[in-house]
Amino acid sequence: MNANAIVRVTEALRDRLAAALAASAVPGDVFVGPLDDPDATGAKLILFLYRVMPNPTLRNREHRVVTANPAQPAIVFQNALPLDLYFLLTVGTNPAGSEETLLGGLGFAMQSLQFDPELGGSGLAYENVRVSLEPLNTDEIGRIWSLFPTANYRTSVAYVASPVWIDPPAVPFAPAPVTQDTLRSGDKSRVAAP
Repeated sequence: MNANAIVRVTEALRDRLAAALAASAVPGDVFVGPLDDPDATGAKLILFLYRVMPNPTLRNREHRVVTANPAQPAIVFQNALPLDLYFLLTVGTNPAGSEETLLGGLGFAMQSLQFDPELGGSGLAYENVRVSLEPLNTDEIGRIWSLFPTANYRTSVAYVASPVWIDPPAVPFAPAPVTQDTLRSGDKSRVAAP
């Protein structure tokens, strides 16, 4: 993917969550952004990207991108950046005050991500990104919520999307394929006659 990989993965995750809500008894919007944003009012779920980290196992590896044509070799990026994106998925606010209906929507969203954890397709340049539940202890979730001192705590779960590749801006130069392989040893003109 290119430099907009973070936003493309976020949009794909938002769309997956919105589809889960549409299939549930709690249809509504998924807001992407901070939990205390005034535009989040009325959203059934809030998706907040709270951390971006390099993927430690892929950090020093090349990124191979399969081309659309199977006859062509894969494109190999040597200096691509593999990332892990950490999202907080939170129930929205309910003007009536009860959170029960919104918890149902959260359950449908979690079921959808558990059943099909792969994000892909043309929006992600046909690359796969896996979304996994990220367990948070009380201290970790408290630190995230402390970023929003004016927001009341609501039920939240965390997910990590990985790997999200940011490739160099230029496609690497592909050398011409080898068409003839010949091994020559020594110079015959210097060989002395018997």
